[in-house]
Amino acid sequence: MWSGHTVSVILPTYNERDSIRQIIREFEQTGCVDEIIVINNNAAEGTAEEVEPTSAIQIFESTQGYGAAIQRGFREATGDYLFVCEPDGTFAPKDVIKFLAYLDDFDMVIGTRTSREFIWEGANMGLMLKWGNWAVAKMLEFLFNTTLLTDVGCTYRAIKRSALMRIWDRFEVKGSHFGPEMMLHVVLNGIRFTEIPVNYKKRVGVSSVTGSKLRAIVLGFTMIGMILKFRAVSWLGGYHKTPKDRPAGQVEPQPALSRIS
Repeated sequence: MWSGHTVSVILPTYNERDSIRQIIREFEQTGCVDEIIVINNNAAEGTAEEVEPTSAIQIFESTQGYGAAIQRGFREATGDYLFVCEPDGTFAPKDVIKFLAYLDDFDMVIGTRTSREFIWEGANMGLMLKWGNWAVAKMLEFLFNTTLLTDVGCTYRAIKRSALMRIWDRFEVKGSHFGPEMMLHVVLNGIRFTEIPVNYKKRVGVSSVTGSKLRAIVLGFTMIGMILKFRAVSWLGGYHKTPKDRPAGQVEPQPALSRIS
């Protein structure tokens, strides 16, 4: 727990068989995580067996895609503070403490991998990925006049359940650009957020997205198109904020029908 609040960590997995057990162990060792939920999203053979010896709850989500996995995790998690992190070895579970400190003052905290001092040797943050993520983040920051943004693609983030409830039923993206979609709903609903630098290390194995320059470029343009669409819709009055006093029951994630471990 953290300051009387329970903490859940959601780990979506597809191609992280060789790193996921160690990442779970490291989150366990932080001493402040109450629940770890692994969303097995048609993961590589052997992944389930790596998770089984740990304390993590393993959920099997058949709808393919990063967004589908995270949304399933949100439905399953029970904590007051909900973390999302990829278990590929690039992120440091110990950074959870930094997020929690900022959650005392904000409703959502997102990581950034573009601070040079936090990028480890061998990390996949070359010229194209670093400045591409920075440029798209700056476009979002400029168009929506947000707080500082320097990394649109960082998937290490935390949100309070009370904030998630305000945007829960707005999610549509099932694929890899779910992260920016979530950010856009956060911004348009006036949810308080900030960005903090996180450690970014060499990945264990190969990413199904950033492992290919072509896929990374396509994803970048998909994010740009979505940001422009959201800006246009909001300018034309087509986006309506969720009332802050909206009864939580109207957007409460449904109780898990089953938990397969």
